[in-house]
Amino acid sequence: MRLIGKNGSGTKSAAATEADTDAWAESPESRPGALPAQRTSGLSERPPAAGYGPDSLVHVSTRQFADAVGPYGTEAADGPHAAALDPAGLDTTSFETALAARESAALEARHRQAADDGDPDAACRLGTLLLRRGDLEDAEPYLRAAAAAGTRAAANNLGVLLHQQGHRGEAAQWWRQAAVAGSAPAAHALGLQLRDQGEEEAAEYWLHFAADHGHPLGAYALGDLMEHRRDVRAERWFKISADAGHREAAYRLARMREAAGDKETAEAWYRTAAARGHARAALRLGVLLEERAGTDQPLLEEAARWYRQSAQNGEPRAACALGFLLRDSGDLAAAADWWREAAEAGDGNAANALGALHAGRGEAKEAERWYRTALDAGDQNGAFNLGLLCVATGRDQQAEQWYRRAAYAGHREACNALAVVLLQRGDESGAEPWFSKAAEAGSVDGAFNLGVLHAGRGEQRQAQEWYARAAAEGHGEAALQLAVAQEQRGNLAGALERYRQAAAGGSAEGAFRLASVLDRRGDADAEAEHWYALAADAGHRRAQVRMGVRAAEHGALEIAESWYRRAAEAGSRSAAFNLGLLLARQDREAQAMLWYTRAADAGHGRAALRLALLALRRGEPVQAENWCRRAADYGPAEVAERAGRLLGALHAELSA
Repeated sequence: MRLIGKNGSGTKSAAATEADTDAWAESPESRPGALPAQRTSGLSERPPAAGYGPDSLVHVSTRQFADAVGPYGTEAADGPHAAALDPAGLDTTSFETALAARESAALEARHRQAADDGDPDAACRLGTLLLRRGDLEDAEPYLRAAAAAGTRAAANNLGVLLHQQGHRGEAAQWWRQAAVAGSAPAAHALGLQLRDQGEEEAAEYWLHFAADHGHPLGAYALGDLMEHRRDVRAERWFKISADAGHREAAYRLARMREAAGDKETAEAWYRTAAARGHARAALRLGVLLEERAGTDQPLLEEAARWYRQSAQNGEPRAACALGFLLRDSGDLAAAADWWREAAEAGDGNAANALGALHAGRGEAKEAERWYRTALDAGDQNGAFNLGLLCVATGRDQQAEQWYRRAAYAGHREACNALAVVLLQRGDESGAEPWFSKAAEAGSVDGAFNLGVLHAGRGEQRQAQEWYARAAAEGHGEAALQLAVAQEQRGNLAGALERYRQAAAGGSAEGAFRLASVLDRRGDADAEAEHWYALAADAGHRRAQVRMGVRAAEHGALEIAESWYRRAAEAGSRSAAFNLGLLLARQDREAQAMLWYTRAADAGHGRAALRLALLALRRGEPVQAENWCRRAADYGPAEVAERAGRLLGALHAELSA
């Protein structure tokens, strides 16, 4: 950190004005053990660069400097060492370093001579130089002499030195003296120390003084103090500090604007802080851009750039977010690389994502390793995911243990999963409290399952209450249960509303029932078609059969065949029978027979009766009798009656 009023190269004129040391207070990356630290809401910045600030400088005396760099002066150019100083024969960097060291040593010698002769300004400058180097013992007498002579900068720098030595009370005295004389850095340092001692009123006075005198960190610290008190004036001081280049202030200001719902202004300040290298600002900027991007590829690419910058600056959450963005774009290999980097840095969410990736590939051991890594990082999703993995691999007892661990840690979906396990083995009394805990914590599945539990006991009022609670959060199956109850009561308008809610919540059965009600009503054919198609596309077999029937009615036989085939292959006996009829009408009897047989084997009475008639046509009475008996058993009543008459005729013919 730089020293205010002091040229870092050591070439500034001795006649220049005061040299206030504002080290450790000029940047949010304040060094520990120097000035009282700035608060950053519990979130640390990047660590300061090595060699930054007096703490890290090597203690080197003037004599050691001279011995290290050799003689300095005009005779060196003419002496035996001249060739060694020829830039053409040396590495340029080494030459410039040696030259700068000699100039620094010469400047220090001049300051020391003047200070020893009683010049307070020279004493201040020498003390500051030594302070920057970390030579506190040598610096202290010079700074004391200059401060006693009334040099404001020396008083401030002496405060810094004493604070470094742990003499905080005396440091505050010298800072107060410098602040009274008008030093903004001293006022800032004093304000921070008073704040840390709990003297907030006095701290606010001095921080206000520093901020009013244009000190960016004074403005930041004042904003920090006011935000801690929930004082709305905090935003003003953060803005002043941010406008002066303070990146943490820009980040804090952005957080305040985001919390107030002003995402546009928040995004602008996140962008400002991120452009200055603030890792968390870059992360939040990426999140905001991704949220409003939708399918806008340029915005998604910009979000990815900020995530990448944040991740490269050491923010594992950004690496994790970048992984999800890459996964959504189809680049699983790159996503896994970023998740791995984040997980190894302690991000449990990334470890869970890696576990899920391996689980999806069937790599159970790798998945388990990453889920355990997530759990070790304190992410209870790891325990829940381990439970899911154990269920998938047939380790039900271990699954229950993992669910229980996550549930006791407050994981709501683990509470629901544990309750399901207990209910499946008949422990209803043990399951109910976990369903309740899941539902009360906001699990919509937990609320729905609690409704199912009450409905199973005949407690319809309680069941409807929990269904309504789950439906309000978008649970389609819960809305479906409410719709069925409304339809049973004859409230068709209420049923339609709930069926729409169920369909919107992803319930294929809800979409099918909605289409059926509209179909029966007869005044919304296009809408009914829409919901049938939606349910059919979701794999609802009855909806697929209905789509086939409607297509066949319109003469679209290829489309009808496609829908029937999809439903039949998924196990629908009605679809198999209809497909047989369709194929028979197209003179594809052999294929029709296969689907009739498939339908009949699944218990379809009409298909069995059709096979009996075909057997008779082929002159196979025994085969016909067998199919007749099956048709009579399968029903319905009309089919059973026809099969009975046909069977009687067969008996008469066979006995004649």
